[in-house]
Amino acid sequence: MDALALEKKAQRNAELRERLMQLKKERNAIILAHFYQRPEIQEVADFIGDSFGLAQKAKETDADVILFCGVHFMGESAKILNPQKTVIIPDERAGCPMADMVNVDGLRKLKAQHPNAKVVAYINTSADVKAETYICCTSSNAKKVIESLDTDEIIWVPDKNLGHYVSQFTDKKMIIWEGYCNTHDQLSVEDIMTLKQQHPEAVIVVHPECRPEVVSLADYVGSTTGILKYCRESSHKEFIIGTEDGTRYMLEKDSPDKTFIFASKYLVCPNMKVNNLKKCVEALENMKPEIFVPQDVADAARASLERMLEVAPG
Repeated sequence: MDALALEKKAQRNAELRERLMQLKKERNAIILAHFYQRPEIQEVADFIGDSFGLAQKAKETDADVILFCGVHFMGESAKILNPQKTVIIPDERAGCPMADMVNVDGLRKLKAQHPNAKVVAYINTSADVKAETYICCTSSNAKKVIESLDTDEIIWVPDKNLGHYVSQFTDKKMIIWEGYCNTHDQLSVEDIMTLKQQHPEAVIVVHPECRPEVVSLADYVGSTTGILKYCRESSHKEFIIGTEDGTRYMLEKDSPDKTFIFASKYLVCPNMKVNNLKKCVEALENMKPEIFVPQDVADAARASLERMLEVAPG
């Protein structure tokens, strides 16, 4: 019965992929997907990337329609960078709890308390928050962004774990918001140490959205793209992975001869996983849910995103 169910699912996915490719051509659309998406979405994407790479690709595309397979703030960023294009997402429920942890009123109060500080917002924020921000960043260029600023004081929102990690590489004073990623933050030292005892030769790689005590155990700390590159180029054959489970698809595709052990079965972002092939097809058929950002908000937020794109990852 399981074999029959899998066969039917594969057949259905093949039909959905065929329809999706037809719609993509008809709409002159591009499909952008985050590394945390389901494998069947990564398989059909024109470009798979982390937040920085996706923002770059969104700005560069000459497609009329962007189908953004990620979470809502990513679709907003694509729309802000492409105000004349149609940006749709498979499921409007794909939010980001971390982005919801910072709000405009709270940020404005903090700015009033620190008038000489510049605001750096992790890209995992709403368009409204980006509009209150001097420059955005991603985990791949956060350190460079901080050092690029001609100020001694930084207001950092919203991820306290990434903020703590970046603060170790600068002399600037950082006022750090108390947000976090629900998925990465739950990874514990015990999770890592248990697996390290079982796999003593494994290399530990983690995302800086993890807690500081977890990050301190890692052999390598980096963005999703950084983790993929490190594992691909490493001579090691076994890795303990401390980031979202969706990266498994690309890790195993890049290095089929290597073993990847995810540090916890809970490293799954439910918001990223609400998207699926059927919803992608329906989105292109109906041209919705469409992303809209008010022009005044978009204009203010665009400046912070464009400044981010000028600072290369590294």
